[in-house]
Amino acid sequence: MSADGNWKITINSPMGAQTVDASIKTNGDTFTGTTKGAMGEQAVEGKVAGDKLTWSTAITSPMPMTLEFEATVSGDSMSGNVKLGAFGSASLTGVRA
Repeated sequence: MSADGNWKITINSPMGAQTVDASIKTNGDTFTGTTKGAMGEQAVEGKVAGDKLTWSTAITSPMPMTLEFEATVSGDSMSGNVKLGAFGSASLTGVRA
């Protein structure tokens, strides 16, 4: 199943649930897209391996850190984890929007 399309992703962070709208376009073993959330809009690019997506993004608020995402797509849903720098990790879920 392709991950192409629009997604509503919820990250269960230590600061509470954070919702992000994502647009994904796959191309072989890579993908590009954008995310929009409380921190603004950001371009993303990552890797595709079967039904798994991986990518990272740098944030500056509430403090500078790199978030590392790993998500598995199954039909119109996704689930996975986000590494939150020195703050451990958080689960994520997503639904096709």
